[in-house]
Amino acid sequence: MPSQQQGTSMAQQDITSAELGEYTYPGNLNTAIGLIRNAVSGEREDELFYNYLISVAPTQEARNIIITIRNDERKHNRMFRRIYFDLTGRRLPISTESQFEKPTSYCDGIKKALLGELAAVQRYRRIVFALQNRIQLNMLGEIITDELRHASLYNLLYSDGRCFNSGSRF
Repeated sequence: MPSQQQGTSMAQQDITSAELGEYTYPGNLNTAIGLIRNAVSGEREDELFYNYLISVAPTQEARNIIITIRNDERKHNRMFRRIYFDLTGRRLPISTESQFEKPTSYCDGIKKALLGELAAVQRYRRIVFALQNRIQLNMLGEIITDELRHASLYNLLYSDGRCFNSGSRF
């Protein structure tokens, strides 16, 4: 049983009303729509980035893993586009940007991809907070678990690519 002093300190750590905002529908819906728009906006740049990693991957196994990840990301973009349409009644334009920042090495690209997957999970869970529809929630569940799986695969590629000795450190 917690003492009264422990109870007071625990109460001071409660989540404030302001902190609850990102969890509260419909107040968080516009943020979620913006996050979906941002997730889709860089799809052409992402495609070029994945194609670069595939082209410089040191083994066929690494290429196959990155191809699988790229294909998952294509599916995620279609899912995000569908969710965006369902929420807004508008279709997102197709991205035509054709430039991307080429990593200095395969290992730097893998590191960037790994960190990108983890950052995406943090953004995408904020989208989940605003969804009410079971199908949309299921889609986001698939996307988020894929991103976590991708991060694990990039960890594998980072270690298999002997990137620890390349100077490309976290």
